[in-house]
Amino acid sequence: MAKGKEGADQILNELFSYGSTKLDRLAFQTALDEIGAKASIGTRFSLQVLADRFDRGAELLADNLLRPAFPEAAFKAVQQRTVQAVAGRLQSPVYLSQRALLQAIYPENDATLRQATPETVKSLSLEDVRAYYGKVFRPDLTTVVVIGRIKPQEAQAVIEKYFGEWKATGSKPETDLPPVPRNKPSAAVVPDLSRVQDDVTLGQTFELTRQDDDYYALQLGLQVLSGGFYASRLYQDLREKNGLVYSIEAQLQSGKHRSVFTVSYACDPPNVSKARALVERNLREMQTRPITAAELQRAKTLLLRRIPLSESSIDGIAGRLLDRSLRDLPLDEPVSAARRYATLTADEVAAAFSKWLKLEDLAQVVLGPNPK
Repeated sequence: MAKGKEGADQILNELFSYGSTKLDRLAFQTALDEIGAKASIGTRFSLQVLADRFDRGAELLADNLLRPAFPEAAFKAVQQRTVQAVAGRLQSPVYLSQRALLQAIYPENDATLRQATPETVKSLSLEDVRAYYGKVFRPDLTTVVVIGRIKPQEAQAVIEKYFGEWKATGSKPETDLPPVPRNKPSAAVVPDLSRVQDDVTLGQTFELTRQDDDYYALQLGLQVLSGGFYASRLYQDLREKNGLVYSIEAQLQSGKHRSVFTVSYACDPPNVSKARALVERNLREMQTRPITAAELQRAKTLLLRRIPLSESSIDGIAGRLLDRSLRDLPLDEPVSAARRYATLTADEVAAAFSKWLKLEDLAQVVLGPNPK
């Protein structure tokens, strides 16, 4: 969205619930109820309906998505609610701590740092929202996944029937965040008078992509660090042996051009620095000393078990297929992931941690009382 128009996406997502140009809010919901369907409209839209009513459900879904009503009265009401919601969020310590981390790891002009304010939301007109809709909602930015008791050719025919006339105008906008330089070390505190303990996040960004083979080595190492809960290194060292934290978790989020690594833990203010020292020690050991054979086998078992469990529901299957499509991953990526996890060695895990993690550049954000 254009600068100064932040918040248009929030208003737009709410306005979809007011129906289409053919069916107002009540009529649209009545039509869904008549076929026992559940639908949601937005940048991620979905439909749940019995197979023999899929045609009608898809018709209603397309009608709401492609011909939204956007009534003026509804816009005013949603705009007012959004102003209040945004004002409240900007005062939320949790939100401010999340933003502090983004500011610490990304350059100041990065798109992730743009935020809606009461002023930007108040300045929006209905035409601004319609313009944003026209720019963002287009078929060349859309992937549709159909899961259920329906043949592929039947599903394709229905989707083409109701979405086939959808045309894009103008150049396709860039939707993937670009690469960014590595962050510098920093420390920030976000006060929260309601807390007696601190929530601490250590993080950094680097150039790893989701398609990089090292992604799997890092994920396996993270299983050793925090994936096994009681059996994980971080939990054993920081809670069981030293009693410094209440909880701790390490995560890696990777996209097409960038990755973010974080370690989050909760502790009493006097233990923030002590816990961080042990976190860094554990990360350094992951870089310099191969994990044991038992740890390697346990991590592989957990990761391999997680693959079928993540696709044990209709929503899980559809969500994962959609995610792979958006990330330009092969649709059978879990198969190749399983093969890669099975063949990974302890030396490869150590090499990946050594290559990507720069412990001296960790950014720290503390939410709560002033740490010691």
